[in-house]
Amino acid sequence: MSQKKVEQYKKEKANRQQIMKREKRKAALEKGVVALVLVAIVGWLGFSAYGQVQKGQSAQVTETVMDASAIDEYLNNLQATEAE
Repeated sequence: MSQKKVEQYKKEKANRQQIMKREKRKAALEKGVVALVLVAIVGWLGFSAYGQVQKGQSAQVTETVMDASAIDEYLNNLQATEAE
């Protein structure tokens, strides 16, 4: 090995613990940022899906009209026959 390489190796060996700590912090920070972005994306998708479902439910309101005059006449006839 050349003297230059030996000096560089000694320097790296002396600072190895600090370098490893720095790399671990950097990796943890990257993982945290990725997790935060993923949570934001999943939250946004959930919020959008919920909004679409609510929008779809409000548009599907159905009103039903029923003619109950035949039932009313029948009941009135029953009451009239009971009174006789």
